[in-house]
Order: sequence, then structure tokens, then C-alpha cells
Amino acid sequence: MANQLLRNVSPPATSANEPAAVSLRGVRRAFGPREVLSHIDLDIKRGEFVALIGQSGTGKSTLLRALAGLDDEVEGSLATPNRRAVVFQEPRLLPWRKVWRNVVLGSKLDDPRAAATAALREVGLADHVDAWPVTLSGGEAQRVALARALVREPELLLLDEPFGALDALTRLRMHDLVAQLCERHGPAVLLVTHDVDEAIALADRVLVLDGGYLVADITVELERPRLRRDPAFEDLRSTLLRHLGIVGP
Repeated sequence: MANQLLRNVSPPATSANEPAAVSLRGVRRAFGPREVLSHIDLDIKRGEFVALIGQSGTGKSTLLRALAGLDDEVEGSLATPNRRAVVFQEPRLLPWRKVWRNVVLGSKLDDPRAAATAALREVGLADHVDAWPVTLSGGEAQRVALARALVREPELLLLDEPFGALDALTRLRMHDLVAQLCERHGPAVLLVTHDVDEAIALADRVLVLDGGYLVADITVELERPRLRRDPAFEDLRSTLLRHLGIVGP
């Protein structure tokens, strides 16, 4: 019999001083005979940045969708905050709505334009309030998507490979921006990514998902800013690549 799925309930505290924003127990998801997630147990603390890596088809986005409340077929106990926001790889802006209206789309705010302007200012786009999406670069469009998430003041921010379509330089700038915004607002964050360096650069913990199981949960103890040429960075990269099966043991 499937486990009961619990949604939008207050997660338990991981300790007296470190309350959990997310708590998963025995979470499972199958598509027909194929089990994509196999009894996942996971806690994410408030203010903690967690990166989830794994090869394609291992269930990363499936787990993120479950946390976002977008999958009603997930089994197990899943406790998340009510205020959640997702940033996808594609900005998903409506071309017939101006930038500020895209930012507040679907939200209920007393002064939506003012809220949108404040969020756009945080991502460096205050002068694009009345722009049309077609006039934006790829990096600017993704910053609008990030502003759309921030305007909801989420307690849980879910990032589904949001930098994957960006060029290398824009990607690094977005890394800095996301790190600053998460430090300022303090949500729990789950970043799904294929980029091991990106996971190390941004996260407090890196999880490895393989065959539906979490096979590694590694705390990143490097000081910030994290330099890729740092031997400790390289050692952690090698460890994660071994968990991914990309290099030998």
C-alpha cells in the first residue's frame, strides 16, 4: 500500500537551533514499473543551500517537482513550507506582458507594480520594468524569472538548472547574484544541476542521486569565495565525480 503523502505541513526541527524547512521520509515515485525515486529521506534547514546532482534520468527534476507540489503521484511523507517558488531552465515569460507584469504573474499583492519594481531592482533590472520580454537577453530574462520567484518571498526556493542555457560569463554572474540574494533572503534552496563545479561553488551541501537513491550527502566546508584552482575544490570535485561514476575510484 502506498504511503500517505503529506503536503504543506510544518516540518519538524532537525535540532533545537536548526529548524528544517523541508523534511522527506520514504518518498517514492514510480512511472509504471519504473521506480524513479526510491524511499528518499532528506532534511533541508532554513537558510541552507543544497545542490542535487546526478546523471540524466536519475530523478533530479522529479524530486524537485515533488517539492514544488507539482506531482500528486508521489508517495511518502513530504513536509514543505507553504511559500515556495521555482525557477526553471527556461525563463517562461509571457511575451504579451511587460516585464513587471511577468514578475507578479499569479501573485496577490496590494501594490503589484511596486513589488515588481523592488524585485527587479534586486536583480539589477530596475530600468526594465516596462520592457517587453522580446527585448531581453538570455541572462536578463533569467533574472526576471528570479525576480518573479523572489517577489513571493519564498521559504523554499527551487532552482531547476536555471543557468544551463546561459553563456559561461553570464552563468558566473548569475552564480554571484543567486548567492547574494539567497544570503539576503535566507530561504532553503534546492538547486538541480549537472555542473559539479557549480554545485561546489554555490552549495552548503551536495547530494548525489543515482538509480533513485541518494548515494552521497557531502557538506562543502570550503571558505567563500570558492576558487576552482583551490586544491580542496579539486579534491571535492574528484570525490563527486567518483560518486557519479565518471572517473575511477
